[in-house]
Amino acid sequence: MLRCGVDIVEIERVRRCLENPRFLARCFTERERALLASRRHPAETAAGIWAAKEAFVKALGTGFRGVGFQDISVLRDRRGKPVLSLSPRAQALAGGGAIDVSISHDRTQAVAFVVML
Repeated sequence: MLRCGVDIVEIERVRRCLENPRFLARCFTERERALLASRRHPAETAAGIWAAKEAFVKALGTGFRGVGFQDISVLRDRRGKPVLSLSPRAQALAGGGAIDVSISHDRTQAVAFVVML
């Protein structure tokens, strides 16, 4: 069965949240925080990651019931394409099929789209 989810996030809202270390630790994995630290515009990247996590749980159809922000890691492959790395719990909820994610942003908003087979 094909499942999809989409989410859009205001970059400025995420920029303000990034000032709170507890927000960073709760919502972003260690590897994501390292990625953000390496970016020239971390708020845009963080907003895209946030949108991708929201899009993933929408594709699951469960929201964040049974899975948390730390169960979903949005990373980049060697060419820079975003990829989801899931905890065993999140992988089980996803059903083990193929998952693809696309992230885009403009000056004010980031959007992500997740497709699962």
